[in-house]
Amino acid sequence: MEIRPANEGDFGAIRRIAHRAWDEAYDDILDEDIITETVSSWYSNESLSDALDRPGTAFLVAVTDDELVGFCHAVFYEDEGDVLRLYVDPDDWGNGVGTALHERLREDFNDFNTKRMNAMVLADNDIGNEFYKRLGFEKTDEASVELGGKEYAENVYTYAF
Repeated sequence: MEIRPANEGDFGAIRRIAHRAWDEAYDDILDEDIITETVSSWYSNESLSDALDRPGTAFLVAVTDDELVGFCHAVFYEDEGDVLRLYVDPDDWGNGVGTALHERLREDFNDFNTKRMNAMVLADNDIGNEFYKRLGFEKTDEASVELGGKEYAENVYTYAF
């Protein structure tokens, strides 16, 4: 598996993975319309281009056999940063892709001399919550996010270096 910086040629595969992962992880939590609307907005070419161009940003993809199988996007500020997105194609869940992305992202965080990495996950997303706990993140807060005009509870996790 290769972990490399994302580029504009990856945008279609990133959207595909995001949609498949959201469908699988949020099937019992979110309506399909909310998933489609959110993925279309958050992963539009314009949104992804902005993410690639923003200083203090890490946007990585995981590639296996010339196929993109996962991605992550994080931002750094002062002595900490936020993992905004980390998704793996459901066909590759359990194959170490998410862990490999996290490890590379952790290296990037170290390069920026950060002390903490934060991640937000819908409280009802058992798969995502277990993933971050398994990586050594601790739940440090709760928040909420608006999706499709509705508020959803989120768990905030922190990984201390």
